[in-house]
Amino acid sequence: MDSLTQACLGAAIGGTVLGRRLGRKAVIAGAVLGTLPDLDVVIDYGDAVADYTYHRGFSHSLWVLGALAVLLTGLARAGERWRQVSPPIGTWRWGLLFGGCLLTHPMLDAFTTYGTQLWWPMTTPPVSWHSIFIIDPLFTLPLLVGVIAALIKGYSPRLLGWGLTLACFYLAFTVAAQNTVNARIGPNLASQGLEDAPRLVQPTPFNALLWRVTVVEDDAYYEGVVSLFDGRTPLALTRLPRGDEWQDAALATTAGQRLAWFAGPFLRYRTEERQGATQLIATDLRLGTPGYQMFNFSLAERRADDWHPIDSERVAGARPDKTAFASLFQRLIVPQANVCLPLADPQAQCLTPRVSP
Repeated sequence: MDSLTQACLGAAIGGTVLGRRLGRKAVIAGAVLGTLPDLDVVIDYGDAVADYTYHRGFSHSLWVLGALAVLLTGLARAGERWRQVSPPIGTWRWGLLFGGCLLTHPMLDAFTTYGTQLWWPMTTPPVSWHSIFIIDPLFTLPLLVGVIAALIKGYSPRLLGWGLTLACFYLAFTVAAQNTVNARIGPNLASQGLEDAPRLVQPTPFNALLWRVTVVEDDAYYEGVVSLFDGRTPLALTRLPRGDEWQDAALATTAGQRLAWFAGPFLRYRTEERQGATQLIATDLRLGTPGYQMFNFSLAERRADDWHPIDSERVAGARPDKTAFASLFQRLIVPQANVCLPLADPQAQCLTPRVSP
């Protein structure tokens, strides 16, 4: 999630656990602890793909953060004994502060599409439940109200409690909405012979009512959007080429292998003339909106009829304009699941739904 949300979550936990004893200090300490894991963004891992895929790694590991919480708890208790604090806050409450603020950060991140390496240093792929968009005002706002009240009043247990409760209920709602969409599109995908293909169902920007569906097969991927208000309207899919003819060349590079580990099958490959040479570009299909993928990386360069790995660089992609966001907002409230997305790609092919309402 975004830094503001993580700071608000940590601040709300800090204020709830130790606000009565420490007042605003508990809120501020919680905010700092809640954003601490994201400081790994300042680390240069060597190239664009490494920076992209090592983020949310060791600093988001439950093992690492759990050990850090234990260490900080021990230091806090030692400080209390040294200063002879009476009555002491105690190991239990210090543990709730440090453990709650640190461990909820990666757990919340795991609900987003980017994914989180919860079990680092194990080499399992990142955990990603992709039920909430990385910025969602309906999750953040209740927390923010409680935190502001606590900072003004010094201690506001009721508003902090309500903020945490509403945020948790909203997160549960996103999971339920995702499951609803998954169940609804099953017959549509089966009618297209895609029932066993890798599938990704995630919310569109800033909401949990309109959902993006991405399905991948060997030589193509499919995009569609489903609103919770669509009812049983059959889903139209837009078919686009995935560039599988370039996949072997991409996987022959270290950066390409790392991306495949990170994003799974949700990658698209293409070639592009850059810096006076033909370069192989990989796109993470998961992030962004249909037709506007944000994360594109150069992996290799064509020389003498062969591909040679290069230090990966981030390649700018098309950015969604006001029209794109307006069309998504219109889809949110108008049941048009049986209408294909208006994508500018000339290779886009609309597949008419075969399932009756």
